[in-house]
Amino acid sequence: MNSQFGTLVSQIKLISGRIFDKILAEMNIDAFNGAQGRILYVLWNNDGISLKELSDKTGLAPTTLTSMVDRMEQNGLVKRNADKVDRRKILLYLTDKARALKTEYDEVANRMIKIHFKDFTDTEIEELENYLIRVLKNISEDYAGRR
Repeated sequence: MNSQFGTLVSQIKLISGRIFDKILAEMNIDAFNGAQGRILYVLWNNDGISLKELSDKTGLAPTTLTSMVDRMEQNGLVKRNADKVDRRKILLYLTDKARALKTEYDEVANRMIKIHFKDFTDTEIEELENYLIRVLKNISEDYAGRR
């Protein structure tokens, strides 16, 4: 079977990132960029997680995340605190400044959803997302087996 899946997913990710950044610019949002938005999104849903957990949830390499989180910390979006149970473990938390950006992020995300799913039925969206979840599960299991 000859499949374009990998190429299509790569193109979707690339073009989506460009559109996301353009929407941020159109809305005069400069507190974060598209890549930082992924980090913020995860932290809005899982505040107080380790860099390893953030890496797992964003798909970004820990080395990439470290420099991104450093910049976000310098910009007052995140803070690092030692875990109260295991003081060797550092957890990432949102600042009040970052929490205040959620409404703007949600507006950008909603615009992206409208672009991605233009002319799709609710059933088609659900089916596509279920297929993607299955693909993610398959590759996650394979990746875990290769570590």
